[in-house]
Amino acid sequence: MRPIIDFWKDFKLLPSAWLLLVQLSSLFLYLYTSQSRSYQILTWAVGVLALLIIAKVIRQTPTFTILGMIFVSGAFIFSILMLIGQRSIPMQITAHFFEAMAYFCAAYGLVRYMFEDRYLTKDELFAAGAVFTLIAWGFAFLYSICQLLVPNSFQNPNHVGEYQTWLDLLFLSFSLQSATGLSDVIPLAPAARVVAMLQMFGGVMYLALIVSRLISLHYIAHKNE
Repeated sequence: MRPIIDFWKDFKLLPSAWLLLVQLSSLFLYLYTSQSRSYQILTWAVGVLALLIIAKVIRQTPTFTILGMIFVSGAFIFSILMLIGQRSIPMQITAHFFEAMAYFCAAYGLVRYMFEDRYLTKDELFAAGAVFTLIAWGFAFLYSICQLLVPNSFQNPNHVGEYQTWLDLLFLSFSLQSATGLSDVIPLAPAARVVAMLQMFGGVMYLALIVSRLISLHYIAHKNE
């Protein structure tokens, strides 16, 4: 029981752990899709909670704090406008842009944080997972912008229409980020393919840089024992 209590005390002090937990928890909300008002408010609340934790992460990491907070604030404001019914295409594009930039800023801050540490701790492990999900969510927002600007930017044999669902775009993002290639969503428009190629590059660099950094920190910790 004591190790569990100690782990929970440490967990409460790790914003990257909370961020990872909130993002993974939000995936379960996508198991149930509904147009009801209560469901929209619930998904909005989870998204706002993630933005609040992102704001905390940005403030605690060596990144562009002012710029990052501008993106978080913009994402929060435009998410409220979309919640109350302002869902025009320019509004959605602007909201997704601020959300994507907020997620990327947090990911950049956590990467810099991991590279400035000299020893491997629990926070680095949670930060590595949070960076992966932050980048995946950020690119999913960019894919959403692509299809809003150019309808039919993606082809999906299981979903015929101009716009793919958010879950399909997020699944595409995770597939490209992890280099598994399991997604049945195919980018067709030039902008969508460029964004997809950038994410493929980012996914490879994530494995090459972040994983190797964690291994080196683990080696340094054992070497100094």
